[in-house]
Amino acid sequence: MTRAFVFPGQGSQAVGMGKELAEAFPAARNVFQEIDDALSQDLSGLMFNGPEGDLTLTENAQPALMAVSMAVIRVLQSEGGFELTNSASHVAGHSLGEYSALAAAGVFSLADTARLLKTRGRAMQEAVPVGEGAMAALMGLTPEDAIAVASEAAGDGVCDFANDNAPGQVVVSGSKASVERAVELAKEKGAKRALLLPVSAPFHCSLMAPAADVMAQALAGVNMIDPVVPVVANVIASPVSDAIQARKLLVEQVTGRVRWRECVIAMKDAGVTELVEVGAGKVLSGLARRIDRELGARSIGTPADVEAFLADA
Repeated sequence: MTRAFVFPGQGSQAVGMGKELAEAFPAARNVFQEIDDALSQDLSGLMFNGPEGDLTLTENAQPALMAVSMAVIRVLQSEGGFELTNSASHVAGHSLGEYSALAAAGVFSLADTARLLKTRGRAMQEAVPVGEGAMAALMGLTPEDAIAVASEAAGDGVCDFANDNAPGQVVVSGSKASVERAVELAKEKGAKRALLLPVSAPFHCSLMAPAADVMAQALAGVNMIDPVVPVVANVIASPVSDAIQARKLLVEQVTGRVRWRECVIAMKDAGVTELVEVGAGKVLSGLARRIDRELGARSIGTPADVEAFLADA
């Protein structure tokens, strides 16, 4: 069996995430404390106890999701002698999860990753005034359909094809009026469902250009080393083994499309037979089964998951 470890993106957060890990494993508590210290914030308290509204704020959700993913990685290391280089041929992450993947592969320190995601979340939130942007899921359309819908819907605003998550699950992002037009156009083109998403900003579209500028500056000031295993990057859906290229692609990722379906296919084509979702939720495991039913998929987010994985390793 050849495994790839994958790391979830925004939307997988939930109050209580990571709490059982912290209660069961000192290694998890240490991760949460290190991130709290790096941010000068009781982020772990927010993760464990809420309120949900504060946790879902982009600047909190992004480092929080990374924290749970990295807590799992550190617990696997401390409890089972797990080493990424011996256990995975690739890593990848969905949007912010790419930072978690890079941290797991040794590119960033834990503290730097937390600070970068705090900056990223804040910059993305501030790039577009609240209420002026939107995102919509178009279910049952092909990527080609999404491109056509986005182009027709844009008008005087912005509507970009933002996420290719799985067959029949695409997302557009941009100006609110343009995205609302895309929802209606998608229905006319035969979408099974088309609905606005409950997000606070229009991620992965050209309106995020100010946030990309912020991240270019932030990433330029952080030490990065080459990953210990290749990282399949969102915007090119290909493996990256060079820190300089990874830095460039993270800047492009802010405005670029998340090509997740293609990322999973690229890993399958490289010989991966099982995806292991590391952290909160099971979104990526579910997408994997929709992308290719031959791929195995499992998730590790609780002490019981950790024990089951180490028993099989």
